[in-house]
Amino acid sequence: MRVVWTEAALADLEDVLAYIAEHYPSLAAPVERRLRAVIARISRWPESGRAVEERAGVRVVPLVRFPYRLFYIVTAERVEILHLHHAARDV
Repeated sequence: MRVVWTEAALADLEDVLAYIAEHYPSLAAPVERRLRAVIARISRWPESGRAVEERAGVRVVPLVRFPYRLFYIVTAERVEILHLHHAARDV
């Protein structure tokens, strides 16, 4: 299934990658690899993320080993990434 990023999600991604590059440069490549693996997973199995109880239709998948969570929705034709958040932040 096709995966698309919302403007908000792209802004989150840019912020996360900039922060990691500045503060933890050795983790930049591993985070990007993990993110690509998560995207591949939800592209292939869109319903694999846990449903978010507070937000109907929204699913979340953690970037295991890194403190980030990817929020998305599934439509008939695509997976739409809504946000990429640090796990310690409020949703």
